[in-house]
Amino acid sequence: MTSTVREITPNVDAGTVLAGAQFIDAFRVEIGAAAVNAREACTRMVLHGPRWIDALLRLRNVLVTPFGLKTSGEGAPAPHGLIGLFPVLSETPERLVAGFDDHHLDFRIVVDVTGDARDRQVTSTTLVRTHNLLGRIYLTLIMPFHKLVVRSMMTGIIEPAR
Repeated sequence: MTSTVREITPNVDAGTVLAGAQFIDAFRVEIGAAAVNAREACTRMVLHGPRWIDALLRLRNVLVTPFGLKTSGEGAPAPHGLIGLFPVLSETPERLVAGFDDHHLDFRIVVDVTGDARDRQVTSTTLVRTHNLLGRIYLTLIMPFHKLVVRSMMTGIIEPAR
C-alpha cells in the first residue's frame, strides 16, 4: 500500500504530554487494514526508516556531543523500555509516548493509531520545550530537517526500507 504522509493540525493535550511546549507539529499516514498498534508503528518508524536518517543521526551526535546534548535516552526513565534511542514513557495499544528531558530541551513523540479495522491511520506528533538559548538554537537548526525526517520515517510504517 502506498499512502501519502500529510502534515495535520496537532490534536494532543500538550499540557498533559509536555506542559509548556513551545513547538508542536503532527503528521498522519493512512495504513488501510494493516493490523498495527502504536508500539509497532513507532518501532517501524524508528528502526525501519530510511538508512540516510541513521547517517544524519550519527552526524548530529558527533556535532552536539561537545555542547553536552544527549545523544540518546539511555539511562532516562523508561517505564516501558526503549524503542531505538527513545525511552517509552507511556503506552496503550492506541497511543505511545516516548521522549526524554535534557538540560537544553525536553521532547516527546506521540504515536496514535486510530480508525477501524479497514481504515486505520497513524499520527506522529512531536512536542518540544526548550530551557535555554542552546535549546532554542538547536531547535531552530533542526527544524529544516525535522519535517523531512518525520515524513520519511512514517513511510517506514507502510513500506519498511530495510
